[in-house]
Amino acid sequence: MDVAWGQTPPPAIQGLDKLTPEERAIAERNLERWQRLTPEERQRALENYRHWKSMTPEERETARQNYRRFRQLTPDQRAQILKDFQHWNELPKERQQELQQAYERWQRLPQDRRDPHPAAARPVGIDEPGGSASGVLRNQERWRQMSPDERERLRERWQQMPPEERERLRQQRQQQRRGPQ
Repeated sequence: MDVAWGQTPPPAIQGLDKLTPEERAIAERNLERWQRLTPEERQRALENYRHWKSMTPEERETARQNYRRFRQLTPDQRAQILKDFQHWNELPKERQQELQQAYERWQRLPQDRRDPHPAAARPVGIDEPGGSASGVLRNQERWRQMSPDERERLRERWQQMPPEERERLRQQRQQQRRGPQ
């Protein structure tokens, strides 16, 4: 809209001139909120919007479902997830990549080979012969009682172990689960 002669133009809204027409229209529809954002928050909102637009319809639906599930959690559960997410974001990119690759390897394992607990959390010899449910539950409870620092130390110890040693421990655990033959 042109400014009539003698009128002062409305104050320029910082950052709008750098947006695409579509992004500018969204910002103008939410003008009060946009104006309250710091430049860093505006940048983050823009990055989030662009990321959302780059997602496939399936990825967007998955994100919506995850958000719905998140909203149904208790406040304590949500707080724990946010704390874990913050911890993840504080990790160095190299560590995030290592963990992501380990997760992808785990996802490719057959269901019967997936172990719901990190191997390092279960010292050799803690399982009962035959891999009984009570042994698994005791291991799970021991893991829960560890402090985050203890868990991280065990994870790091496992990561630093030579692959041959990790494999030897896995085989030893499998033999213990099978029991005497």
